[in-house]
Amino acid sequence: MVTSANPVRGPAQPELGPSLPEGVRVRILRTAHGDRRAAAELASALTERQLTGLDPLPAQPPVLLRAYRQEVRALPDTTRRLLLLAAADQHPVDTHAFLRAVTATRLDTRPLVTAEVAGVAHATAGGIVFRDPWTRIAAYETASVTDRRAVHLLLARVLRGEGESPRRSWHRGAAALGPSRRLAAELRAAAHTARTAGDHALACALVERAAALSPEPSERARLLARAAADAWRSGDADRARRLVAATDDDALGGLLALRAGNATDAFDALLTAAVRYAQDGPGPARTDHPQHAAVHLLARATEAAIYTGDLRRCREAAAVADRLGIVPPGTLGGLAAAFEGRYDDARDLLKAAAGRCGPGGDPTLLIHSGIAALMLGDHTAAATATVRAAASARAGGDGVTVPQAMEFRAYADFWTGRPRAAEAATLEALRQAYTTGQDNGACHLQAALAMFAAVTGDEDVCRERAEAARSYALARGLGLPAALALFALAFLDLSTGRFAASAARLRALAGFGPGHGHRAIRHIATPHYVEAAVRTGDTRVARAAHADYDHWARTVRSPDDLALSARCRALLASGAEAVEHYRTALDLHASGTRDFERARTELLFGGALRRLRHRTEARDRLHSALEAFEHFGSPQCAAAARTELRVLGEPVSPVRGADDLVARLTAQQLMVARMAADGATNREIAARLLLSPRTIDHHLRGVFARLGIRSRIELVRLLGEG
Repeated sequence: MVTSANPVRGPAQPELGPSLPEGVRVRILRTAHGDRRAAAELASALTERQLTGLDPLPAQPPVLLRAYRQEVRALPDTTRRLLLLAAADQHPVDTHAFLRAVTATRLDTRPLVTAEVAGVAHATAGGIVFRDPWTRIAAYETASVTDRRAVHLLLARVLRGEGESPRRSWHRGAAALGPSRRLAAELRAAAHTARTAGDHALACALVERAAALSPEPSERARLLARAAADAWRSGDADRARRLVAATDDDALGGLLALRAGNATDAFDALLTAAVRYAQDGPGPARTDHPQHAAVHLLARATEAAIYTGDLRRCREAAAVADRLGIVPPGTLGGLAAAFEGRYDDARDLLKAAAGRCGPGGDPTLLIHSGIAALMLGDHTAAATATVRAAASARAGGDGVTVPQAMEFRAYADFWTGRPRAAEAATLEALRQAYTTGQDNGACHLQAALAMFAAVTGDEDVCRERAEAARSYALARGLGLPAALALFALAFLDLSTGRFAASAARLRALAGFGPGHGHRAIRHIATPHYVEAAVRTGDTRVARAAHADYDHWARTVRSPDDLALSARCRALLASGAEAVEHYRTALDLHASGTRDFERARTELLFGGALRRLRHRTEARDRLHSALEAFEHFGSPQCAAAARTELRVLGEPVSPVRGADDLVARLTAQQLMVARMAADGATNREIAARLLLSPRTIDHHLRGVFARLGIRSRIELVRLLGEG
């Protein structure tokens, strides 16, 4: 196999400036192929819009390439011809035909010794390995058009194996001297084959070349739109945005805005495109099924409306679907009905949408199925639908959809009490979102990670991730992640006894509109708001919020929602009445899936029993809650259970496994400690966890304090003994 070596030394993340947004930083590294010099050059040349992630990044670092071209030109002609053949075999499509081409033409490969001596490339049993990708690009670009055409024709001639026709067509297209309808048609067919096989990067290259060879301007625009769609699905957002800029395809523009721009603009563009497809047929990004495309665009417009939290837009999309005679995704009508208080209609529509979660199927519709299940309180179905969405996307080579599925899978993981396991999966999805240019999705995932950190007691991480999410969300009109981040901070306040602050944050979540709360989060926040309000003695608004929540719970009949409503009723009552409501809540929790909330109900119930002097049952409930919180890795909730037990005069054992590092450190501290013990610097750890070096430094100081050590050497020894 012919490939390129990666010359990067030292930290994987170059010093690109502290003010660079994380999404831009990650994409610069990808564009630079991990080369720190190229990354630094690209970063220094960014415009204001590129720095904020609104415009695509430049494709190549010109200064670095200029130096590399000079280095290649200094080599003998015979060496350069061999390097050209190898480069054409790899750039931009890897066709694995170099050795066959050498054999077929009996080329003398001895001149490659000169390239090895110069450190430019070296020969292996599998072919030529370039020093780095930029050297490979320079080897191709320094050659004449005639020489490039010759090597492409040679490579096309030897690509005769099964499944190699798309790559053979690529080389034939690369060798073309000018526009050719015949070659453009061949490349389109080859792209279809590649796309069907899930190779969207190859399909993009083929269609883009077909556009260059097409003599009709309208056909070129259509093909560029198709190439942009393939680039997007391959995960190359910057290439997709560069290509779509050459078209007038509002559908693609809306999709890109949905994932990395202003959600309101995305909604308007997507809804406009849906109407055009339904009424006038396809535009530049033509499909044989315009009605199906309109439904798909309405699904995306629904996502934009969910992101903004704007009820007016949900209503508008539902009205457009009705006017056009389109049956929209159930989530669209269901959310509009839920936001308007038509809970019976919402339940029926959401149940129909949640039922479409069988194996296979369209990943977008599976994600909508998961969203509907979340709204209904069915977290098992939500997890199933989103896992299947990710699997279906991977099977179709649509890696860009995988982090989108994880955005909503995170809710199910949170409520079912798997914060530590879910954190790792969400962090990986965050990296994928940044890498594929989906900064809006990354914002949502940051808010989810803040939620996990609130549960596991990592206060600094919770605040950093929540503030990062809110800052970005408010600038892009993203009501959903802004509200979720606020909920994470409110939950952190609630679990650490800052009840007034928690009540204030949770009360704000009843607001509506971009940046001012989100109605989809309202049902998540209400049970915790009631608890915080009761603790502060201000229950007037909380009672009204509970009445609405209870109406929803009784309509959808989710055991967990009914249990939480009963818990709210217990908190708002007193004496024997409260006890009965707590018992009802625990009976309902037994049929649900939110084990973490069951433990919190036991904690509150145990405290109420203690105050009523029911000591034996209070002790049993509190011990059960303590055991659950330790299992979930929620130290602050566990501390609250211990406090209640001490007030009872009950001897409480020390933190489980006091000599165990896992018990003495929070989840994030343990992860940081292990990386530090492996020799990673603070900056490297920060890059891997997508946190600031300042937070990592704070974590390490906390690790040293908790373990009673003063150096990394002692940390290595302790972890080794553990």
